[in-house]
Amino acid sequence: MVVSANSRNVVFVDGIRTPFGKAGPKGIYAETRADDLVVKAIRELLRRNPQLDPARVDEVAIAATTQTGDQGLTIGRTSAILAGLPEKVPGFAIDRMCAGAMTAVTTTASGIGFGQYDVVIAGGVEHMGRHPMGEGADPNPRFLADRLVDPSALVMGNTAENLHDRFPSITKERTDAYAVASQNKYEAAKKAGYIADTLVPVATRSASGWGLATEDEPPRPGTTLEDLARLKTPFRPAGRITAGNAAGLNDGATAAILAGEDTATEMGLPIGMRMVGFAFQGVDPAVMGIGPVPATEKLLARTGLKIEDIGLFEINEAFAVQVLAFLEHFGIADDDPRVNQWGGAIACGHPLASSGVRLMTQLSRQFAQNPGVRYGLTTMCIGLGMGGTVIWENPNHKDYAAYEAGAK
Repeated sequence: MVVSANSRNVVFVDGIRTPFGKAGPKGIYAETRADDLVVKAIRELLRRNPQLDPARVDEVAIAATTQTGDQGLTIGRTSAILAGLPEKVPGFAIDRMCAGAMTAVTTTASGIGFGQYDVVIAGGVEHMGRHPMGEGADPNPRFLADRLVDPSALVMGNTAENLHDRFPSITKERTDAYAVASQNKYEAAKKAGYIADTLVPVATRSASGWGLATEDEPPRPGTTLEDLARLKTPFRPAGRITAGNAAGLNDGATAAILAGEDTATEMGLPIGMRMVGFAFQGVDPAVMGIGPVPATEKLLARTGLKIEDIGLFEINEAFAVQVLAFLEHFGIADDDPRVNQWGGAIACGHPLASSGVRLMTQLSRQFAQNPGVRYGLTTMCIGLGMGGTVIWENPNHKDYAAYEAGAK
């Protein structure tokens, strides 16, 4: 049994998300507020878990990369109030760019492990249509003048092109093939009903009237290699990054319930998975996509696990090259069935700070489908040169049940 660093076990109870939309004036959420998206997710969590007394929630941590407008004003607190939680429930906002929701989870999980929280709600939101990444930011001129970072580090697509340079074996053909597979896996999971179970419908408003968002807007079912080969490479002439092998600009929100395992048992809350550990690691911002590699190595060393112990991987697909760099480093095949079983962000979208909880929600449900798997991993690259990884244990695995019996 791998011993967690926590003094108290932390469990992922349940997660939910809104359907993800395309950013922009024609997207499904063009006339919907960002805070209303996350409020919808929180309310659905409470509806699905009626045994949780809202007054027992100790904290609401909500991430947003661009914390302004309807994503500002300490959105963790404002969304808690708007969702109808008791006024005594506090909240805060958090930012670690793409890993915002992941950091909301790991930060509050640390509080649970230390015994200061019993139950928390953690998630993220990004309305890139209203708030493009970097809106209103004023990077210190010393970043470039003093050569602290390469100019390409401030444009995510350029960092992905740089990663191609570092890994010449990862060709555009490989990334396009990976992108097609992501679309196909997502479509298969959708047809099987797996995606719908993770979504809460959202009422939308536009010039044409009211609507209801019930499914993700970005996927392109039926995408072929020939389709992707014709796309432009906007970051370099004759480059390798296209709109087809990268996640788009998206709007959406996620939320999850985490709890101490003892509290979850006491309240009759489901246990989707148990946190084993987490790690964040900085890298050269110009190749930020490599971040998941050292973050994962750091966490494997800390937990005593090996990459071979991981039975399921949920890797955020900001760019296909970034996923393939991770797989190549660890000697995992491009089409390994353990990886992103339901497709990924290339298909369903990546509303920045919200995506970490999407990965966790899917892994939790995949654990239930795969009792033979003991450990799973969620990982993502992070803007300005970082990576984040969380390892989880499957409560449906026989060794987990034996551990629980021994602990009691």
